[in-house]
Amino acid sequence: MTTAIKIEKTGGPEVLKIETIDLDKPGPEEVFIEHKAIGLNFIDTYHRSGLYPVELPSGIGAEGSGIIKKIGSKVKNFSIGDRVAYAGIPLGAYSSERNYPTKNLVKIPKEIDFNIAATLMTKGLTSYYLLCKTYPVSANETILFHAAAGGVGQIFCQWAKSIGCKVIGTVGSDEKIGIAKKNGCDFVINYSRENFAKKVLEFTKGKGVPVVYDGVGKNTLEGSIECLQMRGMLVSFGNSSGPVENIDVKKMIQPKSLYFTRPTMFHYLAKKNELQEGAEKLFEKVKLGKIKVEISKKYDLEDVVQAHKDLEGRKIIGPAIIIP
Repeated sequence: MTTAIKIEKTGGPEVLKIETIDLDKPGPEEVFIEHKAIGLNFIDTYHRSGLYPVELPSGIGAEGSGIIKKIGSKVKNFSIGDRVAYAGIPLGAYSSERNYPTKNLVKIPKEIDFNIAATLMTKGLTSYYLLCKTYPVSANETILFHAAAGGVGQIFCQWAKSIGCKVIGTVGSDEKIGIAKKNGCDFVINYSRENFAKKVLEFTKGKGVPVVYDGVGKNTLEGSIECLQMRGMLVSFGNSSGPVENIDVKKMIQPKSLYFTRPTMFHYLAKKNELQEGAEKLFEKVKLGKIKVEISKKYDLEDVVQAHKDLEGRKIIGPAIIIP
């Protein structure tokens, strides 16, 4: 029997329900995975709350690692016993076991353990597409990343630093400043008590930055636009403070001929070769020690309600996982 978390309606953490189910055998192009670790991501709260609509009832969770125990009749390039990880739909990672399509699956190098792999896939691949695809950064560029001490931020800033960027990071409290600096930020701003746009312009001697990576959303939008150079790009990839709404193109975008994009990982890694390329580059950075991941917190599968409360209460600093 398989233990899984389901949602039958959207809402707060209390809508997460634990169930015991019988899994069917894997489909022709699926594998049966015994989970060893499950990634915990802020996007999970969007699926649960309804901010990102899903068809109900639904599983939840988009990231996990484990061992293949069964394979479908048409599966190629994967075998029973392979160590694998994934990030992407269909949702349902919050489970002890599951069937999963091989198109979104990658093998884990022996140098990387299951716990690290489970938290790397979403946060690491997000960092990959932001830095290498959405706005491909160059050495010596000065860039701004919001929420630099968060799960994505810690990986992103290390990766950017390894490329040779100068990284300005914002954080929401003084206790997070040291974390951001440890992970590659050259200059850190506590945006809860400082005007980050003013500080960025001071740091760049009035030039601003060519790109802002903003996973915070509503609360940082106007300041992010103020920070940008002429023809700069605002990469809005998250909504932790609330969704960005009512973009006034004439007022916000036109004055500096700015670019605005709202990317998602699933669009950038939709093809198998794109996913494989991203995973290989990510794993190589980890193996070379350019990216170091420290798991900040572990939750049992039965404790996912508390995990979501902690996520939304900003009580988790850095990557966290669920152990089935």
